[in-house]
Amino acid sequence: MTALEYLSMKAGQLFEATAFAGIEAGNVIMIVIGIGFIYLAIAKEYEPLLLVPIGFGIIVGNIPSVAGMSLSVYDDGTVLRYLYFGVEKGVYPPLIFLGIGAMTDFSTMLSNPKLILLGAAAQIGVFLTYLGALALAFTPQEAGAIGIIGGADGPTAIFLSSRLAPDLLGAIAIAAYSYMALVPVIQPPIMRLLTTRKERLIRMKPSRQVSRQERIVFPIAAFLICTLLAPGAVVLIGMLFFGNLLKECTVTDRLALTARSAMIDSVTMLLGFCVGASTNAQHFLQARSILIFVLGAASFAVATACGVLFAKFMNLFLIDKINPLIGAAGVSAVPDSARVAHIIGQEEDPTNFLLMHAMAPNVAGVIGSAIAAGVLWSQLAK
Repeated sequence: MTALEYLSMKAGQLFEATAFAGIEAGNVIMIVIGIGFIYLAIAKEYEPLLLVPIGFGIIVGNIPSVAGMSLSVYDDGTVLRYLYFGVEKGVYPPLIFLGIGAMTDFSTMLSNPKLILLGAAAQIGVFLTYLGALALAFTPQEAGAIGIIGGADGPTAIFLSSRLAPDLLGAIAIAAYSYMALVPVIQPPIMRLLTTRKERLIRMKPSRQVSRQERIVFPIAAFLICTLLAPGAVVLIGMLFFGNLLKECTVTDRLALTARSAMIDSVTMLLGFCVGASTNAQHFLQARSILIFVLGAASFAVATACGVLFAKFMNLFLIDKINPLIGAAGVSAVPDSARVAHIIGQEEDPTNFLLMHAMAPNVAGVIGSAIAAGVLWSQLAK
């Protein structure tokens, strides 16, 4: 063997030991998508706490493994596989719900209980999308997991898909979080299309003061009512209201502070990164993934429209009218969808403050999406 042949052989062996040897066009596409997520998070400030971990996770998940080395979330015994366990087994979402409960103020909803109906109306999009997925030949379990994207609640979507359709978990999670991040882009055109200027100018009465006793009783009573009606929601709803009780009782401030700060931030970071890392091109870039994104967009749009239209329907019977814009906040993208309703309202009247009113259907939507997930799980579990 000549020196040139020896060097050529060694160069070939060195190349085979790099990830370049196994990279495919699909991996490059996914890496570009991951960079796109990071760009949207930094330049446009679209849900940076979600899109930065997810985007970087996508990049990590699409670096090909070298022969003889197990690296990805799909390889047994790897570090990423152990981290992904919390996604695959539905461990992370309830912990996030605990943090959400510890930071959520249900006072606006309790002061005007009829606005809970707007959060319920937005869940219609979940069940219509379920029917649409069935029509596209998805199994009932897969259809249920896809439908919950319309709730615009990433942790709920992950939890339900981990129970019903683990094979679709990556695509469903990415779709759910993508649409959560794009709330300021997707919702405004639908809201403007379905409302008149006169409706967008409606001013709502100030919320009444809710007592401490009401705020303490609510998480306990609501948990019992919700879980007796939909036992499948016991984990998510239980953690949500447990976190809220920690906040409202005022004697567990240290626990509430931990739940809504260090814990939820840590879990969100891990969840986003692991979800991104699961989008390996060989598993993710399939025709079914595209269908999931299309159905997810339809689900989110229908959920938004249902909330707005139901607010208009309620106004037919109410003396004190509801601004229909807040119906769009019935999806549980907290607090972005409430903020969007407020912004669209202020475009018509800068002195009209809808944010606190919109928070009522917004937090009701969190409860509604968890109940919808519980109903789907109880009905579709194999």
